Amino acid sequence: MNFSLDEDHIALRDAAASFLDKEVDLSLLLTHGRTVQDSNYDGLWKKIVELGWPGIVIPEAFGGLGMDYIDLVMIIGEMGRTLAPAPLFGTLAGAWAIERAGSAAQKADILPLIASGERQVCLAIADASGAPGEGVKATPTNGGYTLTGEKSYVVDADCADQIVVMGQDDTYYLVDRHADGVDVSLLPWRDITRQVCSVRFDDAPAERLEQSGNVWPWVKDRLYLLLAAESAAGIATVLADTVGYANERVAFGRPIGAFQSIKHQLAEIAAQSECATAGVQYAAWALSVVDAKAPLAAAMAQAYASEAYKTATHRNIQVYGAIGFTWEMKNHLYYKRARANSELLGAPRQQREEIVLWLETDRPDKAAA
Repeated sequence: MNFSLDEDHIALRDAAASFLDKEVDLSLLLTHGRTVQDSNYDGLWKKIVELGWPGIVIPEAFGGLGMDYIDLVMIIGEMGRTLAPAPLFGTLAGAWAIERAGSAAQKADILPLIASGERQVCLAIADASGAPGEGVKATPTNGGYTLTGEKSYVVDADCADQIVVMGQDDTYYLVDRHADGVDVSLLPWRDITRQVCSVRFDDAPAERLEQSGNVWPWVKDRLYLLLAAESAAGIATVLADTVGYANERVAFGRPIGAFQSIKHQLAEIAAQSECATAGVQYAAWALSVVDAKAPLAAAMAQAYASEAYKTATHRNIQVYGAIGFTWEMKNHLYYKRARANSELLGAPRQQREEIVLWLETDRPDKAAA
């Protein structure tokens, strides 16, 4: 692959950057006690819809833009750079689940509405322990199903119109967010730039998506890419911020960036930023061309970028010193996003386990045996 972005990718990234720099206002969150409800979540989303971002990777046959995953990470990276509070992550997750699990008729009915912004969706996967596929029981009824149980860590459920729910054996159901028997509660999530919820179902009416099997692994690879792209862009942002402060803050008669102990930290973050960005671009390319190693690339990108992001935000606060801990500074927002990104779909050790399993399965001697 060519790791150099072409003119179209750069133009898309720059347009997204210009829009988000103008529209994202993190000062709304820089007062003690503020939550995601103070972040203008819905207001920013309306403007994002006007740009067509909900349909960026939805196939053109279903009303989307049909762009590739390299195009996608240009936008997601800018969302991560600015910590833009908007339900794009949940919308993409739900749309991918419908694209993979829905019948032709279901996709034709729902995906165009998502692409146009007329309908918001999200994806409910995990139970309270974080295990996928557990926590909800589906019961057949005349003409459909009912769901009973609870899902946790559901991104963007509170603003969704419909929730795609993962049942047992990689089966999926579509539930109206406002139906009887559906109760959505915002979780006290540390990352106040993202809406994370628990969803309780009590005999809630549901429609089963007709296809099943190998849905979650396919969707998970793409969600890994989203988180990794956010994290890689976050590292670059935190690095620039830390370098700027180190050149500005004076101690013992000179900028603290002149001290070797600070230089070493900044150099390590810079190296990790380059590696994280390259990993994200490779994973985006692999998913776009349907390369056999795409699952490996996605897991590697997420494992590396999420850990590097945690390191970068930790060192950012160390360089800032006491002021870096205050609520009025943006440092803590990136710190919290880094830690949330590294746990939302499982800790990096889980992705490394997936990498080892993939490599073991793909070994030529194993295949021959």
